[in-house]
Amino acid sequence: MSSLDLPRVLVTSYATPTTGIDLLRPKCNLTIMPGVENAREQVLKVLPGHDAVFLVGHHKVDSEFLDVAGPNLKVVSTMSAGYEHLNVPEIKRRGIKIGHTPKVVSAAVAEIAIFLMLSAAKRAYEGRAALEQNQVKSGPQWLLGQELRGSTVGIFGLGNIGQAIVKRLVGFEVERFIYTGHSRKKAGDELGAIFVSFDDLLKQSDYLVVAAPLTNETKGLFDDSVFDKMKKTSIFVNIARGQIVNTDSLVRALRNKKIFAAGLDVTDPEPLPPYHELLKLPNAEITPHLGSGTTKTRNDMSTIAAQNILNGLEGKPLVYPL
Repeated sequence: MSSLDLPRVLVTSYATPTTGIDLLRPKCNLTIMPGVENAREQVLKVLPGHDAVFLVGHHKVDSEFLDVAGPNLKVVSTMSAGYEHLNVPEIKRRGIKIGHTPKVVSAAVAEIAIFLMLSAAKRAYEGRAALEQNQVKSGPQWLLGQELRGSTVGIFGLGNIGQAIVKRLVGFEVERFIYTGHSRKKAGDELGAIFVSFDDLLKQSDYLVVAAPLTNETKGLFDDSVFDKMKKTSIFVNIARGQIVNTDSLVRALRNKKIFAAGLDVTDPEPLPPYHELLKLPNAEITPHLGSGTTKTRNDMSTIAAQNILNGLEGKPLVYPL
């Protein structure tokens, strides 16, 4: 079979880890776009006629995208756990298979969640600033922080990532794990986590970690009214999606000491502009969406995204379908 007879697969970024590319190359005719983050119009220009799309980055797959792709499109595979950029009902309505890469990101994202919990609790940003400004002071009361030992850790969204966080925190002598969601989960029972109402999660958590997907229900959920219910000593951590939090409300909560500190790997907007108010706050620990950014995790994501495509083109079940 010549390369012209192979199914055509569009890869939306040349920066895709080679593990997935190497898996696809023997069985597919690849179009690999030259940019790291190609603009939508560039993607649409080369899209027509492809049998599958390997999405790197959150390119919006909507009716326009699908119309431009044409009738050949059989599989859309996104190299991400989240899929808010995909119009899932419309893609399915057209008989196109959809894959993503959820569970493989859990370990890396759980690690950065714990990193942010600790760095926010220990006031690492303030300590570094004091060093740089020659403002380090002595004495037993200087720059006191919080600790995980004996604390109540609340998880908003006990999915794969939320569960991975709980498993990794056991050795920190956490007193109690609580979580909320649509319903009590068997996984929660197995981990010894207690299902509570959203209000109780806010009121009881010493650390509150957001690990839920972005939906119409969760968008902008964490606003002034929510932060008002949290402990003044609490630490808020978001490793999910920035739009779940009302940024202005979070700034007010931190500035007015309604909560002790925040650790953020995701923000709204993202990335934050260098002059943004959040970056001026000493009690905000912020990383630029590094959660799944490890070599192993990105390689695994690329492999699974590619395997989703191969399975879909061969009429087999996808590794992680939507």
